[in-house]
Amino acid sequence: MKKKISIIGVPMDLGQSRRGVDMGPSAIRYAGVVERLEKLSYQIHDKGDIEIGRPGKDEEASDDNLKYLKAVVKANTKLAEAVDQVVSAGDFPLILGGDHSIAIGTLAGVSKHYQNLGVIWYDAHGDLNTSETSPSGNIHGMPLAVSIGIGHADLKHIGGYSPKIKPENIVIIGARSLDDGEKILIREKGIKVFTMHEIDRMGMAKVMEETVSYLKDKTDGVHLSLDLDGLDPSDAPGVGTPVLGGISYRESHLAMEILAEAKMITSAEFVEVNPIIDERNKTATVAVELMGSLFGERLL
Repeated sequence: MKKKISIIGVPMDLGQSRRGVDMGPSAIRYAGVVERLEKLSYQIHDKGDIEIGRPGKDEEASDDNLKYLKAVVKANTKLAEAVDQVVSAGDFPLILGGDHSIAIGTLAGVSKHYQNLGVIWYDAHGDLNTSETSPSGNIHGMPLAVSIGIGHADLKHIGGYSPKIKPENIVIIGARSLDDGEKILIREKGIKVFTMHEIDRMGMAKVMEETVSYLKDKTDGVHLSLDLDGLDPSDAPGVGTPVLGGISYRESHLAMEILAEAKMITSAEFVEVNPIIDERNKTATVAVELMGSLFGERLL
C-alpha cells in the first residue's frame, strides 16, 4: 500500500431511488476514517467532496430509461478528473460514497493508469444492468456494465475512453441478487463470481485466496469497490438496497485482512452508506473498521 492516501467524498444519491446516501461521506468521516488511518502511519489528504448539483424534477427521467442521466454523467466526470489527479500524484485514492454509480467515475480516473486493471466487486448485486435490462432505471445498478463498455454512450465514455476494464479481470464477491439480464451477461463475458453459495460452501478464506490467485498474475493493479450492502443487513443496516443472507462482519474483516496481506489493492471505494436509515451510524462505523483491516490494522 502507498503511504499517502487521498480521500475524495462523493455525496450523490441520484443513481438510486432512496434518498439519504448522499450523506454517506459525512457519516464515514464522522465515524473516524481519517483518525483510524493516521494511526496506521498513513499520510491522509482529505480533498473534500465533489460538488453535486440538484437536478430539477423534469430531469429525473430520460428517454433511455436512465434516471438523472445528465447529472450522473456530470458528477462522474468531475470524480474521474479528481481521481486521475490523485493517481498521477502517486497517492492511493480512497473514495467515499454516495451511491454505487460513482464507481463509473472512479474507474474512469484509475484505469487509464494501468494496462490490465483488476476489480474486486464486493456487493450483493452484480451492477451489470443496462437501460434495456434494468427494472428500475437506477444507474447505481449499471456501473460494472458501463465499465466493461456496455451501456449508454455518455456513461461509457466518461474520461474519454471505453472500456475501462476487461470482464476477465473482474471478481464479484457476495452476490445474492442478480437480475436475469445480469446473469446472461455474466455467462457471456465469463465474469468470475463468488455468490453467497460459494462463500458458505468454501469459506471466505478460500474465496479470497482464489480471488488473489486469479488476479495477481494478470493484473498490474486492483481496484476494490465495496458496497456495504454486500454485508448482511444485521451488520450493515444503513444501506439503500439491503438483501438478507449476506456476508458477515467477521468474514468481511477476514477478506480485507487477506487483501492487505496480498498487497495488491491500488485504489478503493466504499459506497452506499445511508445514515438516514442506519442505527447510530453503525454502517459507517463498520465501513471505517473494514478500511482499517484493508490498510493493515491487526489485533496483535
